[in-house]
Amino acid sequence: MSERIRQLLSEEEVNRRICQIGEQISRDYEGKSVHMICVLKGGVFFTCELAKRVTVPVSLDFMSVSSYGNDTSSSGVVRIVKDLDEPIEGKDVLIVEDIIDSGRTLSYLIEILKQRHPASIHLCTLLDKPERRVKDVKVDYVCFNIPDEFVVGYGLDYAQKYRNLPYIGVVEF
Repeated sequence: MSERIRQLLSEEEVNRRICQIGEQISRDYEGKSVHMICVLKGGVFFTCELAKRVTVPVSLDFMSVSSYGNDTSSSGVVRIVKDLDEPIEGKDVLIVEDIIDSGRTLSYLIEILKQRHPASIHLCTLLDKPERRVKDVKVDYVCFNIPDEFVVGYGLDYAQKYRNLPYIGVVEF
């Protein structure tokens, strides 16, 4: 199968918006520290860029949760591939995700993390596809709402390809 990538959001647009969200998170967490949980693999590019722009103390941990495999749509089956390294009890947690569409993965993840008794849980995403939502998930920080197209770049992949693109592109087959 041959695909091409059409640019949806430029590197400059993405960087500008991450700066704005970083400033907002810094204001909202003023006087506190934020424990960012990066959802791997796609969220790592966004998490690193966001963390650099947050001015309150930041700690990081990583989870890998899978619901896609090598397909272009969510399978609906969610599994934890890599769990957190440290407890989150009493921490102000910010889950950082690359993209939210159906909401199944994040709904599941939030319920799991709530059982670990953090002080708070909030959700930040680079990209949101609210029209695809099948599970109600409150997203506190959204960089971009995007149309229902399959996107890659800035950590997002298609069959492990295109993560390293510095912009957000649409896969066209």
